[in-house]
Amino acid sequence: MGRVTERRKVLRIRDGAISTRPDTLVAEEPLEIRLNGKPLAITMRTPGDDFALAAGFLVSEGVLGRADELQNIVYCAGATVDGSNTYNIVDVRTAPGLVMPDITLERNVYTTSSCGLCGKASLDAVRTTARWTIDDTPPVRLEPELLALLPDRLRAAQQVFDRTGGLHAAALFTEEGELVDIKEDVGRHNAVDKLVGRALQNGSLPLSRTVLLVSGRASFELAQKAVMAGIPVLAAVSAPSSLAVDLAAETGLTLVGFLRGASMNVYAGEHRIALRAAATQG
Repeated sequence: MGRVTERRKVLRIRDGAISTRPDTLVAEEPLEIRLNGKPLAITMRTPGDDFALAAGFLVSEGVLGRADELQNIVYCAGATVDGSNTYNIVDVRTAPGLVMPDITLERNVYTTSSCGLCGKASLDAVRTTARWTIDDTPPVRLEPELLALLPDRLRAAQQVFDRTGGLHAAALFTEEGELVDIKEDVGRHNAVDKLVGRALQNGSLPLSRTVLLVSGRASFELAQKAVMAGIPVLAAVSAPSSLAVDLAAETGLTLVGFLRGASMNVYAGEHRIALRAAATQG
């Protein structure tokens, strides 16, 4: 659609020198997701891979889990007064007879990170709606040296970031460290939804032998999306939240934070990290 980036004039100041020049910015627009014709959610996203984003969002909500449960996804026409299409509204049609979960309460729980009473309810919601347990038998085993290579591989594959410097990214890797897929977006959660949605469309769920790497921090929402997709390992270049750690510990997710160079913190699921014989100090 040609809207991943936009150009804006900027006043540039460098060492006292002032100039004007065009700058490339990442585009940000709202996307309304409708489910079987009914408005469901609005997210701010970078246009592109909108169908995958909507499908991935519905995986994280427990609505979809298999490709045959998705009938089709279309852009809604007539989104403006003059009838033109803004490509900012999508309608997801599920297969006839698919039972819909009660997702209204769950979404409120998932997205309210400041609510002091919702921690246990959030964990319970994921437990009751997850299609799969994290089942990587035998367990994925990752050497720290391999994990340390992944952020550079993620960064090397970020095409739009090179032009804007304003995008988050999420990538799926094999347990051998090979890049499977990467998505960029203004929101980390959208980038993950695009990855998971593409996997749903390809019939690849659950993603039981993969590593999910995200730029920035690992929030509860991202841990939830990993669990709902059956991903056994979530790594982030920054810190996790306390509720993300709780969810990882309860579901068996391996959660790695502060993955920078040869350093990292393992917050849960240590059994998937192949440590050498050197003793760890607590």
